[in-house]
Amino acid sequence: MSLSVNDLTEMMEMWEELNFSSSAMGAGPSAGAGAGAAADPLDNVTHVEAFMCQTGFSQSSFLYSLSVLYIFIFLVGLAANALVVWVNVRSERNRYETHLYILNLAVADLCVVATLPVWVSSLLQHGHWPFGQAVCKITHLVFSVNLFSSIFFLACMSVDRYVSVATQGDGRPNSRGKKVLRRAICVLVWLLALAASVPDTYFLKAVKSSHSDMTFCRPVYPLHSPRDWMVGIQTSFMVLGFAIPFPVIAVFYVLLARAIPRGSEHEHRVSRRIILSYIVVFLVCWLPYHGVLLADTLTLLNVLPFSCGLESFLYVALHLTQCLSLLHCCVNPVLYNFINRNYRYDLMKAFIFKYSTRTGLAKLIDASESEYSPAAAAAAAESGVPLNR
Repeated sequence: MSLSVNDLTEMMEMWEELNFSSSAMGAGPSAGAGAGAAADPLDNVTHVEAFMCQTGFSQSSFLYSLSVLYIFIFLVGLAANALVVWVNVRSERNRYETHLYILNLAVADLCVVATLPVWVSSLLQHGHWPFGQAVCKITHLVFSVNLFSSIFFLACMSVDRYVSVATQGDGRPNSRGKKVLRRAICVLVWLLALAASVPDTYFLKAVKSSHSDMTFCRPVYPLHSPRDWMVGIQTSFMVLGFAIPFPVIAVFYVLLARAIPRGSEHEHRVSRRIILSYIVVFLVCWLPYHGVLLADTLTLLNVLPFSCGLESFLYVALHLTQCLSLLHCCVNPVLYNFINRNYRYDLMKAFIFKYSTRTGLAKLIDASESEYSPAAAAAAAESGVPLNR
């Protein structure tokens, strides 16, 4: 079915009067993103022609399946990151150089997954938001701030670890100045994440549909330039969430792999594989989402011509890739903690050795602390990778 220019003009005017919108991250996973995100066709800001399209799949089945994946991410991410926070808080290993980044990363990932039950509840209702405007803004702000913080802390760790190895042997590996600098960087990261999250959160509203009983948690941009605002928000997320952090992570971990002192050939290979996994995991989790988000942005700019096939593709792809991106909240604890020898040692000590004073095992463990001294960990931690130093 074709539409005349007059028909499109009338629909665009109607759309501007309704002033409904959805954003890049939407208001979290429930809102989805971009062209296919709106459950209510007339609420679709990307292309008003979308209400002429018929989906070739069961939207309800798709959203229910997606909800199962989000619940899985919530359960695994909550347990893994809570464990990391607990072990790192009670551990005496705060002398390690990236300990503070590891702790803040776990807190950020924990807060991200903690918001998922709210989004799942809305997702199961096809985007309906029953919680009110205040919860809409607060939940989105918590989700967005911690998502940005998680990405920023990964970039900070890549730089810090390379600098630590490159300057190893300068006689000041754990100087007070470096500790103060790391704390200042952590504060700066949280402030930058907040600044990156404020614009989209500011425009969020609980919007009542004019032709149904549904309410949506989504941004309502200024009437004179909603498309420009959406393009700006999506572009800023792609730049801050991927275009800047990924090159930093990739470059500094490649430099780190080249700078690691060569021990045994086996340890050196293991170290390089661990470092490569940092780069690959970030790329796999985030590149698909930003690729689809770029396609959605290009449709907003009319660079890609609208079609019903594209509409359906963006709807499915944006939901799936966003779900994939949140898997990093489950992978980070494993990649940055559980494969770490020092972390495993602290975990065992926390759960087992804490109750072993009567058996004399505690004295044996205390005596073994020397194996995990800063000097030893510099050469052996993470099979040669200075991960938690």
